[in-house]
Amino acid sequence: MKKWLMLPLALISLGFVGKSAFAQAPEIVFNLVPQPKFLSCLGVPYGPAPTAEVIVQRGELNDILILRAHNLKPNLGFDLFTIQNTNLLSNGEVDPKFKNFGLAWYQTDVQADGNGEAEVAIKTILLDQIFGFDPAAGLLPTHTFHVGFWFNKPEDAEACGFNPKTPTPFNGEQDAGPNAMISLPNLVTDLGPLCTNPRKEGSRFVCHE
Repeated sequence: MKKWLMLPLALISLGFVGKSAFAQAPEIVFNLVPQPKFLSCLGVPYGPAPTAEVIVQRGELNDILILRAHNLKPNLGFDLFTIQNTNLLSNGEVDPKFKNFGLAWYQTDVQADGNGEAEVAIKTILLDQIFGFDPAAGLLPTHTFHVGFWFNKPEDAEACGFNPKTPTPFNGEQDAGPNAMISLPNLVTDLGPLCTNPRKEGSRFVCHE
């Protein structure tokens, strides 16, 4: 069951980790970061840099996530997922050791309007407890603590070097483009931002539910 213990958001923003687990924050805010390779296909040339803010509000039975993106190319379509892994380091640089995004959950479409603005909300289990598993495939319970969205059409990223003949599976038809923006791991815990309650076990951190 989900719990309602409060902790000032400032402690999480500072990356504080003590011996005991965090109390669960009622709300978190974090940014998504553009993929450097596809930045020029995401925003308007010579215009302001694309940005995306995520607000997640903890509920008693489930949570609400609100995504607000700005300065996108007008009328571009995207697909938002919660995912196991990010390909970026905590400083926003591409992780040279990255292998794949791992387990991914399709959550919603995201559509930029004529001004390059987009806003969407979802309501589901998110903070600290989001996971999937498949015993038949040997997949143990696996958390998806990162958030990212993908170009819906492969052609929208072709000018940035993406080959539309080799699409990714990140849309409803499994013929999407590359990742456009994604969350960063916590510098201390290396966990995604949907984990607000980390706990150290041995040499690594896990999310305390």
